[in-house]
Amino acid sequence: MLRLTPVVRNLLVINIAVFILQQVMPGISLGLSLWKFGSVNFAPYQFFTYMFAHGGFTHILFNMFGLIFLGPLLEQFWGPKRFLTFYLVTGIGAGLLYNGIEYFQVNKVRSQVEAYLENPDPEAFNLLIVDNDNGLNPEIYDFIDEYADNPNSGWAKERSLQYARQLLDLNLNYGTMLGASGAIYGILMAFGLLFPNTELMLLIPPIPIKAKYLVLILGGIAIYSGFNSSPEDTTAHFAHLGGMIFAFIMIKIWQQGRDRFY
Repeated sequence: MLRLTPVVRNLLVINIAVFILQQVMPGISLGLSLWKFGSVNFAPYQFFTYMFAHGGFTHILFNMFGLIFLGPLLEQFWGPKRFLTFYLVTGIGAGLLYNGIEYFQVNKVRSQVEAYLENPDPEAFNLLIVDNDNGLNPEIYDFIDEYADNPNSGWAKERSLQYARQLLDLNLNYGTMLGASGAIYGILMAFGLLFPNTELMLLIPPIPIKAKYLVLILGGIAIYSGFNSSPEDTTAHFAHLGGMIFAFIMIKIWQQGRDRFY
């Protein structure tokens, strides 16, 4: 029978309670989620709250399964205080890495949009949209052809400027991150480093695999998916990677005897 340790039990209760609250008051998710740096909706406290909110039943189910499956072993190994510190730091660290990368990408779009606003023309507009389309209305591609056929039209030029501003606004103020996945990936990394040869049973496919290999596979998937994600992909792959990176750093520091994270 699975024995839940105190911190794991409390984290499980908090996550479930917040998820129920999200279903009763859907609007609360916007305040709990982590928005991008520079967004009008961003607030520093979101680096903490985002990891207790989830986007759906499957989302919370898999995250909580990882928490109750591996978390008690680490809490027993480290003790409650260190385990809670580890969980929070990896979760916050995942948010920082994700938001840092998003900030870099938004600034790239901002530079391209500002350059276009200075010198608008059909060819530059086409390149701007093709490079950065991330959910704009499909009708914009019809407009690209129309603008190319009427390069000197004041109406077409003004509309292209509006689309360019919408593109920047879309990249800056839309899209949030939520969920405990960063901290869960941190737990997985910790388990792989501390108990590398322990065999874990996968759900899909149901086969055993050593913890160290599972960490390598999931880390590789996070890196690949982060750099090759499509606009339809809503998974925060770099948050997964961030949780693993912060977990690795914390464990290496602790193994050297620098016990000052709490």
